[in-house]
Amino acid sequence: MLWNYSLSELKRGYVKKGNKLVCILCGKVFEIGKIYKMEDELYDALGAIRFHNKKRHISITQYLLNQELSLTGITESQCRILRLVLEGNSDQEIAKRMGIAPSTVRNHRFKLREKEKQAKLFLALMESLEQETKSKIEKSSLGVIKEIHPSATMVDERYNITEQEEKKTIATYFNSYGALKQFPAKEKKKIVVLREIIKRFKTDTIYSESELNHILYDIYGYDVATIRRALIEYGFMERSTDCKIYRVKK
Repeated sequence: MLWNYSLSELKRGYVKKGNKLVCILCGKVFEIGKIYKMEDELYDALGAIRFHNKKRHISITQYLLNQELSLTGITESQCRILRLVLEGNSDQEIAKRMGIAPSTVRNHRFKLREKEKQAKLFLALMESLEQETKSKIEKSSLGVIKEIHPSATMVDERYNITEQEEKKTIATYFNSYGALKQFPAKEKKKIVVLREIIKRFKTDTIYSESELNHILYDIYGYDVATIRRALIEYGFMERSTDCKIYRVKK
């Protein structure tokens, strides 16, 4: 979860864990003290992880712009403008490529700058609140609110789910063998059930539709298609345009 890292860690793209440097974007690990050969060049762990991030992810900016808009909180238009700014385009060039007036581009720049200032103050507010109350905002009187998966397609009150609600829902809808008794109608309970189902799949594996259906059949043989569609709809999985390849969405 990207938001579990500090701002400085997010900006550099890796974190130190013991004697290892870990890429926070994909989990690639480089051990301090080892030498790594990358494209005929030798690097220590620090040089290797920097080379890896540039080669694999291009830049943190590029990586974040490729994420779901709900993750960064920007609009589709703002995302397009930031991509064009990253390419080095002027306001006039951006306006021409987007089919808008240069004044509209400047207006977007203004709004993004204000959003940045608000974000800084909001972070300061939340950190101060945590220090003064000795408790994080997600810890409510009904329990800790669960984290939202980064690939969620729409973030709203449906994800306001506490640990206690999650445990109760899992106990209600799954039997002792891990099979689903019934697919719930309520949105919050659907999300809990789908979170539990996605744990059965590996994040680094590509599944054919038949392989996916085989796993889902053991979980809910009554209606595999409904579960498959829901995993896509809620952003837990993604599939190729020809519907032949499925993978866990990161």
